[in-house]
Amino acid sequence: MLPPVIRALLSPAAYPHPVDQVELIQTHISYVLLAGDHVYKIKKPVDFGFLDFSSLGKRRHYCRQEVVLNSRLCPDTYLGVARIRDRDGRITVDGAGKVIEYAVHMRRLPGERMMDRMLESGEVTNAMIRALAARLAEFHARSETSRRIAEYGDWAIRFAWAENLRQWADYIGDTISEEQDRILRAYGEAFFARERDLMARRVRQRRLRDCHGDLRSDSICFSNGICIYDCIDFNRRLRYTDVAGDVGFLAMDMDYRGHQELAVAFLDSYVELSGDPDLPHVIDFYKCYRACVRGKVEGFRSRAPEVPPGQRRAAARAAERYFRLACGYAESLPPALLIITCGLTASGKSALVRRLEEATGIEAVSSDVVRKRLAGLVPSERRFETFEGGIYSPQFTERTYATLLEEGRERLRRGQSVILDASFLRREHRRFAAGLAAEEGAQFACLEFRASDETVRRRLARRLREGGDPSDARWEVYVAQKRRLQRPSEVAPERLIVVDGERPLDRAARQVLRRLRSLSPLSLPEKA
Repeated sequence: MLPPVIRALLSPAAYPHPVDQVELIQTHISYVLLAGDHVYKIKKPVDFGFLDFSSLGKRRHYCRQEVVLNSRLCPDTYLGVARIRDRDGRITVDGAGKVIEYAVHMRRLPGERMMDRMLESGEVTNAMIRALAARLAEFHARSETSRRIAEYGDWAIRFAWAENLRQWADYIGDTISEEQDRILRAYGEAFFARERDLMARRVRQRRLRDCHGDLRSDSICFSNGICIYDCIDFNRRLRYTDVAGDVGFLAMDMDYRGHQELAVAFLDSYVELSGDPDLPHVIDFYKCYRACVRGKVEGFRSRAPEVPPGQRRAAARAAERYFRLACGYAESLPPALLIITCGLTASGKSALVRRLEEATGIEAVSSDVVRKRLAGLVPSERRFETFEGGIYSPQFTERTYATLLEEGRERLRRGQSVILDASFLRREHRRFAAGLAAEEGAQFACLEFRASDETVRRRLARRLREGGDPSDARWEVYVAQKRRLQRPSEVAPERLIVVDGERPLDRAARQVLRRLRSLSPLSLPEKA
């Protein structure tokens, strides 16, 4: 149930400027009202310990703080503090009557230029990432640092880490498991013990600054330069931090959204431009810490009664993903890897997949095996159907791919990399797979197999003669597939690995492994 003041502000008549429609967005601490070309952000009357907006006076103070602090990185967007007034039951913005609430007044930024949306659409380039790293390095270089800020030292991050542990305790068994809680507790203790000298050295090097404190892609807009907004205004302890806290938060956010390659480019650029050679030694900790913060916050939203049920469920899923990501950092494990194969029958997919399984220990899920299982057949049992007939009908194929992708999702949610061994002839199926990887915070790679007609004909004849292969494909099927194949032009070049099906298997496998390791370093454990 929304408070009366928020319900009143959903009316366009409440504003002193033209408004056609008002849109409401809620976070765990704010109501954000999008009103035409303007935005009004009202702080909720909550007290979480690390923030206290429980009185009107405190909300006024922190609204003013928000405007001042965010003018450092987004000066033209923050317009001031608006007064919400009530006169005889009519609630308006900067109208007549008694002040009943305060709101941060902002100029509305173009949604299509927000970094989170641009990441989703694939529009963020390496040049944009380098410019962002330069902007952040320059901001940190001129941000305030002093003996007072340095006094926060590593005790502040230790306190924040312990505070997180206490605050998510009620969510153990819900959005975070007992095992994950154990892993994160042990990691924090080990890190602080092992890196005590390094943390002290960073204080001496003046790496503790008055930072942003909450740097994520949905707080960055690539419009008229780079606007970075929505910093922490409510708690100096969370803002007076190592610059690695800001860098780690944004890098973690890109990892979470499935853009690990951009996260690496961002980190490399920042280290170069800031002259901070020690940052790589602490960045995994700060990424882990920031993932924990987001897991905690999404957990709060998952139980907030004023948040609609669908959004609460989505928040719970997001919290689970953040805690999985945090544990990945804590265990020094990279995000999982989702690999799909794409190519016509007998182009060499399954043979190379078996080599990858042997070399990396990553298990594959075969669409041929899934299809036979759904049909109640054993994998080696033949079912020669006409093209797109019987268990190869479009309807059965859709069912097969849905099951294949769901099995892949289950592996990723357990933190396991997986290979989906299928033809993936249709662009739609490949996009589903890429979307699945992004949703689960995994890296994505597509192996496109190519082989000549002569090679395919020879392999099909041998397969039919020897038996034992779960595939039922024949030459007629290959010809029909060739007509239907949609080349994977939608896959980003760095995620697409073209495999020459004519090459010796060992050489092809080595080539693929080199490319996969360059895409996701250390994601591919060697079994030997």
